[in-house]
Amino acid sequence: MSGSPTMDASSAYQDTLPVSSDALLGQLDDWGLAYRLYTHVPLRTVEDAKAVEGELTRPGERAFRIKNLYLRDKKKRNYLVTLEQDRAVDLKALGVALGAGNLSFGSSDRLMQHLGIRPGAVSPLAMITGVGQEVRLIMDAAAREAEVIYMHPLVNDRTVAMARADLLAFLERIGCEVTWLDGSERA
Repeated sequence: MSGSPTMDASSAYQDTLPVSSDALLGQLDDWGLAYRLYTHVPLRTVEDAKAVEGELTRPGERAFRIKNLYLRDKKKRNYLVTLEQDRAVDLKALGVALGAGNLSFGSSDRLMQHLGIRPGAVSPLAMITGVGQEVRLIMDAAAREAEVIYMHPLVNDRTVAMARADLLAFLERIGCEVTWLDGSERA
């Protein structure tokens, strides 16, 4: 399709995803899972997200801001790894901790195939597609101490703030098991 615009991870192209951001938010509403929705410029990196953090966070809130990695091992198993945004990542150590061997970043085509999203919009909410594709969700154990977790609802020009309990209820509802990664792995 030459001449057509390149689709990015913004809500402008959400209808080309297996599950649109609007449909995901509707599902959260139907299940009675609370969230605060923010719209903003597309955020592609942790640095981009840090630039708007102040506008999103409520005073005194124990917030957990994340970065997400879509990874694959040599056996072609897929992982969504959600870490605190400033946590350093050593892929070799992470692979050892997970018993996964060599980990590498998954391609944008595989990201769409296995999580139903584009680069820049990766978040635990993408497990709505990922569970059916046997993606394993690995989450930083520090998230268990947070009141609120900030993440993209399948697009990168929106952020939802969800209570930790509501995110865990969502994951349980879709049949997603979480593997918790504590600090001893030095991921």
